[in-house]
Order: sequence, then structure tokens, then C-alpha cells
Amino acid sequence: MSEVEFKDRVAIVTGAGGGLGKSHALALAKRGVKIVVNDLGGAVDGSGSSATMAENVAKEIKDAGGDAIANGANVTKADEVEAMVGEAIDHFGHVDILVNNAGILRDKSFAKMAMEDFRTVLDVHVMGSAICTKALWAHMREREYGRIAMTTSSSGMYGNFGQSNYGAAKAGLSGFMRTLCLEGAKYNIKVNALSPVAATRMTEDLMPPEILAMLDVESVSQGLVYLVCDDAPNRTILVAGAGGYAATKVFETDGVSFAPGEQTAENVAANWSKIISEDNMVEMTQGGMQGEKLLKRAAALKS
Repeated sequence: MSEVEFKDRVAIVTGAGGGLGKSHALALAKRGVKIVVNDLGGAVDGSGSSATMAENVAKEIKDAGGDAIANGANVTKADEVEAMVGEAIDHFGHVDILVNNAGILRDKSFAKMAMEDFRTVLDVHVMGSAICTKALWAHMREREYGRIAMTTSSSGMYGNFGQSNYGAAKAGLSGFMRTLCLEGAKYNIKVNALSPVAATRMTEDLMPPEILAMLDVESVSQGLVYLVCDDAPNRTILVAGAGGYAATKVFETDGVSFAPGEQTAENVAANWSKIISEDNMVEMTQGGMQGEKLLKRAAALKS
């Protein structure tokens, strides 16, 4: 079994003051990665701030023989994030890894949800990840090395009652990841996503204690460690929870095509079982493949 390696790597882990982020930071530090522990120090809903959480984790890493600095940048504020990246480069010389873990919850059914709560959740998860990634993108391109992990969720892939804002944000990060991995490939920038199931502040009120006891954060972080290592995969959504690991993939059905004059809602309805049939499904690896399939069929029908 080959060892998962990190050669002189530096990582920024957002939301690393507790829960999964702290676990990610500790797991990476244990393997010799130098860590920027980022955390605003707010509550689960994003309110408040305190540098203490990040400082405590950085101290824990240093006490164990690792190297870390704390940073309290708000991931939704580009100037603060750029300053954090500058501090990291000044202190460590470079940054190789970004773990976009910072997130908040403001759960309510859509009927009762204020649009401000919808927007704020998207700002933290989607814009926060984009701002942090943008602040490092040129640096990683210049060095021709980068490992980036987004944090998605089953709520984004499959939906979850009361989490329309969170689900929209997490689905958005999946699409963000799939596009960045294409743009970063020639620069040796690999981009993946982690879909965790773990006992944290964000889930402690959602599950009974006996279930939470099975959902340790440490095993989830081992999956994250692989997603950002030197030999990391690319364009993968890794599911991790309760010691189990799987991959989330998006497939498209083979479907049907109609000739001009037959492209009607009635024909769509009449052929619905064929349209949704799972026979001959294909995993699409970039958006253009979908259009290519449909255009080839349309051309064949005309000939």
C-alpha cells in the first residue's frame, strides 16, 4: 500500500476552528502540512466573530510539533481573504492546498425562509469558496501546482426538506468544482469535492446521540486528506461518513430524439418512459458532451 504523501506543502483550511475544519487541519498537520487555520469564529448561523477558535487550533498543531498560523478572515470579503493569502505566502513562502470548508446553516422551509437567509447561505458557501479560490488561482497557476477541495452535501445532490438555501449552495459548488478542474488541468491544479456526513455543530440538532456517535469527523478527514494529496484524483465528489466512502456521479439517460415536425410536447409525454430509462446511461465529464450527443442525433435524423 503506497503512502499518501505531501512534499513541503502548505494548506489554507477555512472554517477550521472546530468540527470538520479543525479535524481536516489536524489530519493534514499530522502529515507534515503547514496550516493556515482560518475561522471567523462565528455561530452556526454565521453571526458573531472571534479569533479564539482559530488561535486555539493553531496552538494545538504547534504543541504537537506542527507548524500553523491562525487567521480570522471573513471568506465573503475579498480584501480580507487576499490579505490572508498574502500573510500565508509571506510566512510560509507559498500555498499549495485550499480546503473550502467554511459554512453556515439557516434552515427553514422555503415558505418561511427570508430571502436574506437564502442569500447569506449562498454568500458564505458559494461566494466564500469562489473568493478564496480566486485569491489563490493565479498563485497556483504560476507554480503549476494546486489542490483544491470544495465541501458539497447530499442536500445539494438529492435535496433535503428545509434546506433550499443550503442545497442550492452545495449543488452550486459541485458545478464550480467540475468547471475548475477543466480550467486548472494543464497547470496541475486538481479540484475535488467532499460530501461529508459527520457529527458537528451543524448536525448535532438534526440526529439522535446514538447516530452522532457513529459519525466521527476523523474518518471523514482521512478522505479529505486523499483529495488534496500529491497524487490526488481530479473531478471527484467523495462521500465520507461513519467510516464509509463512496463517489457521487452524475449520469445522463440515453433519451430519444425526434425529427422536425415531431418535436412536440405530446411526443415527449408519449415517450416519457424511454426518456427516463436508465439503459445505456453515460457519465458526462463536461457540458459540451450533452450538446454533442443531441446534435449528432439531430443531424442523423435529417440525413
